[in-house]
Amino acid sequence: MSTATAARINPEDDVKDSFVSFERVQKSYDGETLVVKDLNLTIAKGEFLTMLGPSGSGKTTCLMMLAGFETATSGEILLAGRPINSVPPHKRGIGMVFQNYALFPHMTVGENLAFPLKVRGLGKAERDAKIVRALDMVQMGRLVNRRPAQMSGGQQQRIALARALVFDPQLVLMDEPLGALDKQLREHMQFEIKRLHEELGITVVYVTHDQGEALTMSDRVAVFNDGRIQQLAPPAELYERPVNSFVAQFIGENNKLPGRIEALGQGVATVRLVTGELIDATPVNITAAGQETLVSIRPERIEFKPEMMPAGAHRIGAQVLDVIYMGDVLRVRMKVAGSEDFVMKCRNTLGQRRFKPGELVEIGWHPEDARALDPI
Repeated sequence: MSTATAARINPEDDVKDSFVSFERVQKSYDGETLVVKDLNLTIAKGEFLTMLGPSGSGKTTCLMMLAGFETATSGEILLAGRPINSVPPHKRGIGMVFQNYALFPHMTVGENLAFPLKVRGLGKAERDAKIVRALDMVQMGRLVNRRPAQMSGGQQQRIALARALVFDPQLVLMDEPLGALDKQLREHMQFEIKRLHEELGITVVYVTHDQGEALTMSDRVAVFNDGRIQQLAPPAELYERPVNSFVAQFIGENNKLPGRIEALGQGVATVRLVTGELIDATPVNITAAGQETLVSIRPERIEFKPEMMPAGAHRIGAQVLDVIYMGDVLRVRMKVAGSEDFVMKCRNTLGQRRFKPGELVEIGWHPEDARALDPI
């Protein structure tokens, strides 16, 4: 991980009302290969933090260590200031929601919700009151006597969420909880989970590989790769100001133009692209002229109408390769500076120009929207 990345992570960890802390946590399954490498992370009380990353990046292992289902090889995990490495899972007071729901198939909804309350020694009257309240939260009170096999996937996920909340935990962990749902239901449940988080004021640690979920729901997002946090930031900062090429490519769609730094100074990098054109970009984690770079530009920041070009826009020729109709937007793939994977997105409005494969056009973008990053 680059020095520039590390410099951005540490200030983000300095949050108020620290509730969960990972202090130099490492995890190895074979005694040699680290799947989590020297993790330092602080989560505020009441925060919705998402751990985002590809398969094998270490995010789920971190969640399992926090839940108590995995043990840290070294380092310390604290909950409300108390070390919990040696505390068994059922004594941590943490609610858990899994992708596969993990409901007891032989129990009714009411019995599933009663189980964690019985474990904690609550009497029947108190159990019943908490069950009613939890089911009302997820609008599933009418299903109290059904068994999981009699419910849809969306209903089961709501019940799993209610079971995680029924004993009033201060911390709820969610491991890919919406992965088994269809797109429309998944989007609806995103807003439901966020609503409950805001209403109850609970702390949520959420694991996903879905960028849209992370950006929609989170207060902050920790992007994992190769056992380390690459960037930790609020969603808007993560999308608008990625600190390295991995984050830029993983979060949303992104164009990348390879080149070399020709000059560097005053917050501007002059980049010579592989086809010889010179463009200006905002330097991020590069330090000197002569370095290779990938220039990152979001598809929605590309403009083709001269009257819509921002002041100081850089202009460059492009050849249209194909046009994909996506309903609300048109996705235009172009050949730009030797790259045949350059994409421009434009709104599908009345009277919008229709591009034809093979035609030559001029496109432009503001230099501030181009970020000179490390080559992958």
